[in-house]
Amino acid sequence: MRDPFFSPPGILVRATKPLARRLALNTLPFHAHEILPAFCIYEFINRIVSPYVSARLAPKTYPNLPRKTKINWNVHFVSMVQSCFINTLALWVIYMDKERRHMDWKERVWGYTGAGGMVQGFAAGYFAWDLLASAEDVDVHGWGALFHALSALAVSMMGFRPFVNYYGLNFILYELSTPFLNIHWWLDKVGMTGSTLQLVNGIALLTTFGGSRLIWGTYQSCSMYKDIWRAIQNPGELPVPSWLAGAYLMSTLALSCLNFYWFGQMIQAVAKRFEKPKEDTRKSR
Repeated sequence: MRDPFFSPPGILVRATKPLARRLALNTLPFHAHEILPAFCIYEFINRIVSPYVSARLAPKTYPNLPRKTKINWNVHFVSMVQSCFINTLALWVIYMDKERRHMDWKERVWGYTGAGGMVQGFAAGYFAWDLLASAEDVDVHGWGALFHALSALAVSMMGFRPFVNYYGLNFILYELSTPFLNIHWWLDKVGMTGSTLQLVNGIALLTTFGGSRLIWGTYQSCSMYKDIWRAIQNPGELPVPSWLAGAYLMSTLALSCLNFYWFGQMIQAVAKRFEKPKEDTRKSR
């Protein structure tokens, strides 16, 4: 399936080809026109749109937030926009791209479709922005978020060799849980901690996170490792460099470990908001 987005400008293709050749990212020039605008749009949302909209949607909360919380609020706002957009786009391409449905293991490792590259391009633009935001305010987001952004960007960029572009699109569906995570965070900030809405949203958050990241993600990771191993065992004209297989393995393994860790943290966080205060059982003497 071809890239349904507009064709990349010739000047941008020519400008990015030297870098693409140096990094062996052969399809990067055909999607640079999706990466760069995505990066710029998310930065614009973070700096301009979120402060403007949030101050009007939550006039009693947002203007009075401390610096670190306000930075986090804006990041969640960008994340909400991005996750809704990229999930819709990925699901549409998975449903519409008939070429993907008939790929064998060789095509799942080395294959490429323009539509899949488009989704990966928009995702890479977001991960590049996320890396910048995490590095700029590492005291707010923490080193785990920085490492996650770096790993996610590395994985998405390696898809432009192309390499396991098929699985890159499947891993995008990790973001199915993100809207519920953002809503959960916002409910805390607007004084709705422990509300029925937060309970319903918490159940949806744990269900989608466990389903999309732990069950679906682990299954896709195992399937991808199996296909990469077959490619290593049957190099033919397209051998898999050991460093590439190792880098992808380490990046995806790191993301998987973080997902399991965060799931445990989420269970504790959601449960904590609905704990009943312990009664004082001490008897007066």
